[in-house]
Amino acid sequence: AVPAGVAGTLLWWGFTVVTHIAFGLVAVAIGFLVGLGTVRFAGGKRSGGLQILSIGVSLVSFCCATYLVNMTFLNKAFAEQGESFRVGFPPQSLELLGKVLAMDFGVMDVVFLAIVVYEAWKIPKPVALPPPAA
Repeated sequence: AVPAGVAGTLLWWGFTVVTHIAFGLVAVAIGFLVGLGTVRFAGGKRSGGLQILSIGVSLVSFCCATYLVNMTFLNKAFAEQGESFRVGFPPQSLELLGKVLAMDFGVMDVVFLAIVVYEAWKIPKPVALPPPAA
């Protein structure tokens, strides 16, 4: 799950760096990749525990990706204004982490986060067999 979360995070951040657009729909790839990675690295198994793992990794990955995307735009704005301050990774303090994560957080971010969590929950969900015919 963790390698897939890292891949999804880097995908969203890389897309942002290349296009200079914070396209939140790309964040949905995080949940999809984490869910698939969880099932693949668990040997094809599916369970409630794997669902919880997948959701946790996708939430952390979404937060990391959000931080990296916002950090990129902040540092670009600081450079354009001629300021020497830069937001680093990892963040210098928890206060800075909170401020960078909250920057421009809106309704669509909540929607994308919900989709990420749904994908991470749905993919490793155990398969339910139909009841036997009587």
